[in-house]
Amino acid sequence: MAELPQVVRGFGLTFTQIFKKVTTEQYPEGKVPTQPRYHGRHQLNRHPDGLEKCIGCELCAWACPADAIYVEGADNTETERYSPGERYGAVYQINYLRCIFCGFCIEACPTRALTMRNDYEMADDSRASLIFTKDQLLAPLQEGMLAPPHPMPEGMNEKDYYRGKVTGVTAGQLLATQGDEPRYQEAEPGNKGEGWRP
Repeated sequence: MAELPQVVRGFGLTFTQIFKKVTTEQYPEGKVPTQPRYHGRHQLNRHPDGLEKCIGCELCAWACPADAIYVEGADNTETERYSPGERYGAVYQINYLRCIFCGFCIEACPTRALTMRNDYEMADDSRASLIFTKDQLLAPLQEGMLAPPHPMPEGMNEKDYYRGKVTGVTAGQLLATQGDEPRYQEAEPGNKGEGWRP
């Protein structure tokens, strides 16, 4: 009998909830925008001139508690440069069947190459289509970007990229092709050359 008041209080709490308004969302007819820091689909970012930020270090794969990330690094060459550093991520895969969207991979990335977007509609009826490859994860090319491989601008090194000194390819820096290797031309005077930044 001593437990009766606690039981009555429990039922009383349940009874008061009956009269509260239900906050059910009518998804997918009514989509509510996510919060800015929502952990959704991953994205591999680019530098403002189009080179990839991923250096193939595999720290994201090591940090992943679900073992959902697979990375294979490869060496850049002067004729084929995909990132400003010595290496780049040649193979990059995220298995969304295993990913728990914890964000540890984002924290582990030393170059901020990997970020998370607000996309959450990734359901599929095929298991194979839920393993995203590098092509699906790379950020799209924006205005002022050139698809890699291409060389770094003259006089720039990899440290300049991480200090934010390299901007997008502007109209005055159009890449002229001589043979197979593109080269940067001189920028127009007065053009700041500001490119897209993720």
